[in-house]
Amino acid sequence: MRRPFKRVEYSSDADALVITLSDEKPEYGEDVGENIIIHYAKDGKPVEIEILDASELIISSMEAITVKAREKAS
Repeated sequence: MRRPFKRVEYSSDADALVITLSDEKPEYGEDVGENIIIHYAKDGKPVEIEILDASELIISSMEAITVKAREKAS
């Protein structure tokens, strides 16, 4: 099975989650949403996704999933 990413690293000090998609060096980054930055190689290929305040995103995502599961179960 092919993995869609190379590495996933979490820094509890910075509360940042970094998902590495490629071994290519990032040349620039763009904000694509609240606290989400996509880093691109020189050719425009995405090579890294950085999520700031990651614990907040995970908690809110889990809350939304729980609500959906409860709605479906009702």
